[in-house]
Amino acid sequence: MKKVLVLEGSSRPNGNTEALTNVLMNGIERTTIFLREKNILPIVDKRHDEDGFSIVNDDHDALMKAVFSHDILVFSTPIYWYSMSGIMKNFVDRWSQTARDERFQMKEEMKRKEAYVVICGGDQPRIKGLPLIQQFQHTFHFVGISFQDYIIGHAGKPGEIWNDTYALSAAQALNDVIKEKIHTQP
Repeated sequence: MKKVLVLEGSSRPNGNTEALTNVLMNGIERTTIFLREKNILPIVDKRHDEDGFSIVNDDHDALMKAVFSHDILVFSTPIYWYSMSGIMKNFVDRWSQTARDERFQMKEEMKRKEAYVVICGGDQPRIKGLPLIQQFQHTFHFVGISFQDYIIGHAGKPGEIWNDTYALSAAQALNDVIKEKIHTQP
């Protein structure tokens, strides 16, 4: 059975994106990590330094080990200024360091992963959120993750997601797809 990891990128507990993600994950056994509860320092870019990156004393390595131990990844983030949350961005930015870390085989690990994205925003998200979806698509392609699907919710104020019947229906439909994948052997 495939293991599912949800990476929650909202700074607000119980927000619209988290609620939509919970609809998507209804009845699915999963591990959920709230990035807001983790210490993820911003990247200090040393890609071109002779000595390379230094080990950073924060939670990023443990988060990457969690990513590597799961098969299906769900990236859940509100749309903040037409992009992912800063919390999610710090996490993803640090992949540059992980990719060069000899302790990890990041590209080998990531090419065995499938990913889904859940985003919510209040300013025409099904149009203005598409560049964020592309950002995830390009990121996943670069590291070898298979990008499966996404859901965009229209919600700004707390609780507004429950008015977006389109996104809720899409989450319920995709829930069935993920449940089938979980029980399908590779």
